[in-house]
Amino acid sequence: MKKRFMYMVGVVVAMSTTICQAQNATAVGKNVPPHELNHLPKVDISKLQKNADGTYVLFNGTSLEGWRGYNKEKVPAKWRIEDGTLKFSSKGSGLTKEDGGDIIFAHDFQNFELEFEWKISHAGNSGVFFLAKEVKGQPIYISSPEYQLLDNENHPDAKQGVDGNRKSGSLYDMIPAKPQNGKPAGEWNKAKIVVNNGKVTHYQNGEKVVEYSIWTPEWTALLQASKFSQEKWPLAFELLNNVGGESKSGVIGFQDHGDDVWLKNITVKVL
Repeated sequence: MKKRFMYMVGVVVAMSTTICQAQNATAVGKNVPPHELNHLPKVDISKLQKNADGTYVLFNGTSLEGWRGYNKEKVPAKWRIEDGTLKFSSKGSGLTKEDGGDIIFAHDFQNFELEFEWKISHAGNSGVFFLAKEVKGQPIYISSPEYQLLDNENHPDAKQGVDGNRKSGSLYDMIPAKPQNGKPAGEWNKAKIVVNNGKVTHYQNGEKVVEYSIWTPEWTALLQASKFSQEKWPLAFELLNNVGGESKSGVIGFQDHGDDVWLKNITVKVL
């Protein structure tokens, strides 16, 4: 009799746990529109140039091998090599809006150190994405944190958000870069993003400016206080709260925000 009683208790507990889990899942996914991932070809980075320090060269100034548009099979025409840099040109002879779009390096990175140099045009805005998924019909930032690239002095975004969390080097709309040491438009900045087992660190011009951990209650709270909250943007909240998906990995990308931006010396070290 005692064994039967204990068995029944176990069944009840198991059923209660299952119901609670289902209720929680329903609550998190409430009003979330369906989404589908694109599964376009990816790159084997073992074939890339590798430096003595173990970093892979994603852009060497002469080739766009491994790069393509987000949710596209080719590099958009507004992205081109200019004087050894990877440049997004806002204007160009014969080019239209359809020739733009964000650009990605087509490899899923999990734990890594990404380094690059960037400069922005007057009043310019751009960004860097990582652990991103290619979601059909959606922008890249719906599934990826963003390291902001900005002309802090002249772009209006610098005065929006909270406590400067839309200035260069910041985790866009969530954590401000401190100290704020971004250089003016037209000058080169050095950036570094480290992702290691959920801990993310932003560096700008040699200084650590932002640090946070994804897949934590604190991360969820940051999302809920941002434009990506469950109430404001349920699909973005769902994807960002589980950034990287089951594989905890994703592509690295640079943003077409409609302003000229230059990039060079793009390397990544796999951790």
